[in-house]
Amino acid sequence: MQPWAEQVAEATDGRVTVRILPKPLGPPPAHYDLAADGVADITYGLHSFTRDDRFLRSRIGQFSFIADTATEGSKAYWDVYAGKLDAQDEHQGTKLLGLWIHGPGMFHNNQRKIETPGDFSGLKIRTPGGYIADLSQDLGITTQFMGPGEVYEKLSRGVIDGVTFPVEALQAFKLTDYIKSSMKVPGGIYNTSWFMVMNEDIWDGLSDEDKAAIEKVSGAALAELAGSVWDGSDARGADYISDKEIEVYDAPAPVLDKIRELAAKHEAAWADAVKETGFDGAAALADMRDQTGISN
Repeated sequence: MQPWAEQVAEATDGRVTVRILPKPLGPPPAHYDLAADGVADITYGLHSFTRDDRFLRSRIGQFSFIADTATEGSKAYWDVYAGKLDAQDEHQGTKLLGLWIHGPGMFHNNQRKIETPGDFSGLKIRTPGGYIADLSQDLGITTQFMGPGEVYEKLSRGVIDGVTFPVEALQAFKLTDYIKSSMKVPGGIYNTSWFMVMNEDIWDGLSDEDKAAIEKVSGAALAELAGSVWDGSDARGADYISDKEIEVYDAPAPVLDKIRELAAKHEAAWADAVKETGFDGAAALADMRDQTGISN
């Protein structure tokens, strides 16, 4: 956020400045509405924290097998969702400034290595909601939704057995003492989509010159910036856990096959729902994977 804010000030010759608040104005699930309702000028957050269907097409950024880096995935996500899937139309009451995804999601737990699909059964796992919650339930997992800041306490107390997170989170949330096994999936077992929006009235009050300047450092440029920051965090996180007592391994073939089977079901259901809104979700998802070079 800070580099982007500095770019906005520079691009507008100081006419528009961004002040980052010392603490949030509400819980993460409320962030979108805080901007739409004018409580905050700009907010960012996760699409999956919103329980209704207003961001239906955004779910293209949550599926398995999307991208091996946040930079590649975020650039493709902006191009496809903001482009052919008209993301702005799903962000009513706001100006959509940015979209991105974090690094490939992994499956972390402290009970057992996942060697067969049956090994998922009975595990209590925190997920961020959305697609990965549905996929996890299909695998026999008991899912729990909570903010990322709550994970340490729940994991340390044994309330949950593990979590779906990118690798950087093990360091960021100090989870390494309570995780024994971390499984990687090509392109992520899941991904998480983020938005950054400005209140529509605030945007409309800017000059055309300043709007153009802000758009130049937002959109595709912001997707690449955000993705690169996530990739840097993942690299530091992977290095940090390399000497910890955590087994990091690639998902075995039987596990991948099961994930592909279940993912295909969820992708098809999503594509059917998107088709009813007048868009070709299947083609958009194929385009996104072509851009990132991931095959499912």
